[in-house]
Amino acid sequence: MADYGNLGRFYINGEWVAPSQGATLIDVINPATEQSVAKVPLGTSADAEKAIAAARAAFPCFSGWSAADRLALLGRIRDVYESRLDEIAEAISTEMGAPLAMAKSDQAWSGLGHIEATMTALKAFSFEEQRGSTLIVHEAIGVAGLITPWNWPMNQIACKVAPALAAGCTVVLKPSEIAPLSGILFAEILHEAGVPAGVFNLVNGDGPGVGQVLSSHPDIDIVSFTGSTRAGILVAKSAADTVKRVAQELGGKSPNLILADADLASAVAGGVEGCFANSGQSCDAPTRMLVPRERHDEALAIAKETAEKLVTGDPRDPATNLGPVISQVQYDKIQALIASGIQDGAILVTGGRDRPEGLSQGYYVRPTVFGGVTPDMRIAREEIFGPVLSIMPYDSEEQAVEIANDTVYGLAAYVQSGELEHARAIARQMRAGQVHINSPDWDLFAPFGGYKQSGNGREYADWGMRDYLETKALIGHG
Repeated sequence: MADYGNLGRFYINGEWVAPSQGATLIDVINPATEQSVAKVPLGTSADAEKAIAAARAAFPCFSGWSAADRLALLGRIRDVYESRLDEIAEAISTEMGAPLAMAKSDQAWSGLGHIEATMTALKAFSFEEQRGSTLIVHEAIGVAGLITPWNWPMNQIACKVAPALAAGCTVVLKPSEIAPLSGILFAEILHEAGVPAGVFNLVNGDGPGVGQVLSSHPDIDIVSFTGSTRAGILVAKSAADTVKRVAQELGGKSPNLILADADLASAVAGGVEGCFANSGQSCDAPTRMLVPRERHDEALAIAKETAEKLVTGDPRDPATNLGPVISQVQYDKIQALIASGIQDGAILVTGGRDRPEGLSQGYYVRPTVFGGVTPDMRIAREEIFGPVLSIMPYDSEEQAVEIANDTVYGLAAYVQSGELEHARAIARQMRAGQVHINSPDWDLFAPFGGYKQSGNGREYADWGMRDYLETKALIGHG
C-alpha cells in the first residue's frame, strides 16, 4: 500500500495545509473488502474560499506565461506522473475496485495519455488570429473550479487539469470524496513538478460543502463538472447567479447498433465486453445492444457465452476481469434495476440478483444480460452504472435508429457493420457526441461530451483547452 502521507490535509497555495477547524472525517471504503482503508476530511466553505483566493491571486502572473513555459510545465508534470504510475494504479484499485492490471493499463495510463495529448495540442494551438484589421485573441478565462467523479478518477482529473493549465487558467480541484486517494497523489505530482503556488489547489469534500461553493462563487470563472445528470443540474442552477461558464459531462445510455451485415459473433462479444468494462461503471458504456430481430436468439447465446467467461473477483487477482462496484448505495441501485428487468418481463439470459457465487463480501454484481428488452422498460431507459446489458431486437434500420435516439441522453453511440460506408451513413443519424464505428481504438484527440442531458462542452486535448479560453476581438488592431 502506498503511503498517503497527505490524507488529512488539503493542497492550497503551494502547501499542504490542515482543514478548517471542525472538519468531518469520512472513511474511504475499499469496495472489494467493504473495509475502511483511510480517513479524509471533508472541506468546508472556508477551505474552498482559501483555495479560490489562492487561485485568484496566482492568475494574473500564470496567465501571462508564454505557451512555451506552460508546455515545459506540463512536460515536468508528465515526467513525475510517469514515475509514480504504479502508485496511482494501486490507489485507484484500492479506492474504486478496478482490477489492478486494468487500473494501471487503463485507469492510471489515461491520466498520462491526457497530459501528453494536451501537450501535443498546445504545441499546435494558435492563440491569435488576424482577420482583416481585427486581431482575435484567445486568452485564459480565469479560475477554474473542477469537480471530478469516482469511476475514472485520474482520467477525469487529467483531462480537466491539463487543458486548464495549458490555457493559462488557475485551478481548484474537488475530487470525489468516495475516491480521493488518486487525487491526493496527483496534487503531490504537481507539487513535485514545480507548479507555482496557487496555480493548482485541491480541497476534498462533498457537493454541499465544497462543490456548491465552487459552482456559485463569483471568483470562479468556469466550473467543469463530471458526474450524474441530477448533480449536474444542481451545479448549473448554482452557477446561474454568477453567469459563469458551465461545462458538464453527465450520464449516458449509449446504444450499440449491430447492423444486419455485421459479423454477429465478434460484434456481440465485443459489445458485452465493452459494456462490462470497469464493471459497467462508465458513462459512455454501450449498455443498449440493438440486434436484428431474426438474429435475436443467436445474439443472446453469444452474449451468454461471453459474459459467463468473464471472471468477477478480487481486484488483485491477475485472473479477474471485473472488480466490485463502488459502494453499497450503487450495489443496491443495480440490484433494484435488475429486479425491475425481471419484473417487467425481460429475458434473464445470465446473471441476476445478488453476488456472484463464492463472493460473500464486497460490492460484487453478477454480470447480467437481458434479452427481449423493449424501450419502455426501466433497464432500457435508466442509467444503471453496473455490469448489466440490455439486448433489444429491431425490425428495420429506421426503427433501430429511432430506438437508439429515443433517450434523454446523448453521450456516445456505437455502430457495427461489415461495410464501412453503411456504418458511416448510420453513424451520421446518431444523436450523440461520439459515435464509435466498428470498435475503434480510444482517441484522446476526439472531442468528448454529449448531446441533450449528457451535458455540454467538450473535453480532451485542444477541445478541452477551448472551454478554458475566452475570445477577445481587438478591432482596428491593424
